[in-house]
Amino acid sequence: MVTARALVTGGAGFVGSHLVDALVGRGYQVLVVDDLSRGSTHNLVDALAFSMELVRQDVRDYNGIRDTVRRFGPEVVFHLAAQVDVRSSMADPAGDAEHNVVGAINVMAAAAEAGARRVVLSSTGGAIYGESAVIPTPETIRPEPLSAYGLGKWTSERYGLWFRQAKGLDVVALRYGNVYGPRQSCAGESGVVALLCGAVVEGREPVVFGDGLQSRDFVFVEDVVEANIAAAESDHLEHQEYNIGSGVEVTVLDLVDTVRAAAGLGGDSWSTRFERERPGEVRRSCLDIGRARRELMPRRGPTTLRCGIEHTLRWARIAQPGARPVPMPAEPIR
Repeated sequence: MVTARALVTGGAGFVGSHLVDALVGRGYQVLVVDDLSRGSTHNLVDALAFSMELVRQDVRDYNGIRDTVRRFGPEVVFHLAAQVDVRSSMADPAGDAEHNVVGAINVMAAAAEAGARRVVLSSTGGAIYGESAVIPTPETIRPEPLSAYGLGKWTSERYGLWFRQAKGLDVVALRYGNVYGPRQSCAGESGVVALLCGAVVEGREPVVFGDGLQSRDFVFVEDVVEANIAAAESDHLEHQEYNIGSGVEVTVLDLVDTVRAAAGLGGDSWSTRFERERPGEVRRSCLDIGRARRELMPRRGPTTLRCGIEHTLRWARIAQPGARPVPMPAEPIR
């Protein structure tokens, strides 16, 4: 049983909380750093009952992050705290960079100073490559991001290489496709799967931006968690960047049909409303996941879209949108 210490930034969020649950289940001593601006302690109900601690902190505060990482002394740091909305990045690129570039630099600098063995950096495969001519897109294709969000994530990866060369810090970047699954908000600036599942539960019509023929690589959250743990625990990583997706290109219209079928809805009872295409979003995106399948997750393939959506719908139907957060511990660090 693993007894290592792991620090997870953004650990109260959608992906981060699933990762925390998995780490606790594997016997890790876990410290979560989250400013709770998007995440919620409600996501950590199970983990808080075991070997998990929580610090409310903003990764943009270097002194605070440095002190927290130094006191906890993690072997591995998972950096998931981020500004994740493409549209917000286009409207406020400086704010996006403050969260996604400066925040990542602060976390990596603190990890290097504290002697952490490895940082697993959450990046983006959906936004980093831009309009690639190669579909599915491998890691060897040079990133040409269209959005400030994609540019910020690529910049944080480049800083990861700098920390490796200048500070001897082992940094591995995971480039996610469009992650979906339980605990993803069904409202606001969420991913399209969460929005569609929310529309099913609330009896609303689905909304599609653009013509719906734009494509994405949808990856189930449990597959992303497995990739993070594999990246942290591997003794010999051959590369510094890995695409984490399904390897399957799916149009938004096909996604709507899959959600409709999984929900048992007829086409006439769930007609689609189209709205104007949003700036900064690529037309086609699908990841070549061969490298990750060979080096990180050789034993099983990714979750199928239909299976993942059925699981997400079951969660959405029983989730309590007004659930009250769990009070934070008075003494977050022992």
